[in-house]
Amino acid sequence: MAAADSLDVIGIIGAGKLGKALGQRSVAAGHRTLMAGSGDAGAIRGHLQLAVPGAEAGTVDEVIEAADVVILALPLAQHGVLPASALAGKVVVDAMNYWWESDGIRDEYADPLTSTSEIVQSTFSDARVVKAFNHVGYHDVEDLWADAGSPDRIAVAIAGDDADAVARVGRVVDSFGFDPLPIGALRQGVMLEPNTMAFGASEDADGLQRVMAMFPKTARGRAVLAARGGHI
Repeated sequence: MAAADSLDVIGIIGAGKLGKALGQRSVAAGHRTLMAGSGDAGAIRGHLQLAVPGAEAGTVDEVIEAADVVILALPLAQHGVLPASALAGKVVVDAMNYWWESDGIRDEYADPLTSTSEIVQSTFSDARVVKAFNHVGYHDVEDLWADAGSPDRIAVAIAGDDADAVARVGRVVDSFGFDPLPIGALRQGVMLEPNTMAFGASEDADGLQRVMAMFPKTARGRAVLAARGGHI
């Protein structure tokens, strides 16, 4: 393992099931890990001491300021309340998904012309948004991590437009115990969203690539291809 002072500081916005699972992996990897929930820091500090020992609770502003990599693990519709100016220049990992039950009916989130991560990028235009961790369940993050080189290691797909940010997130994914699998530009993150075969898939890199190759044959894939003129 790399020395702690060489690791990125990880900030996680969202203290739900996925946020806590990612926090546990971050702490285990040796990252300084800061977390913020929807309330004030004091409201989750005791909770984190039990659920994510070693993580530090903070306000949203404190977490963003201190972090090198900010992971968004909150309901998608809530991302717009975050301070866009504070995220300028930051590597921002979009681990969110559109669920109408929690986000409300939002046609723009289901539009086959764009991925939800592109919407996040447009909201935080000066950040470097990378899609990752959205297609794996929190229980997989908790249970299916493995050391590098293990035949049991599953892959986490990564999509982004900034090559340096994608590489940096890849190193974070690897440190958390998963094989990073860059799949292309942010727009191609549509292949990882709910109602796709990759969503919820617990596969190694080869298996995940095979699953994503079937995307054009699915109903969602056909809709995306039709809307985008035959290109994903």
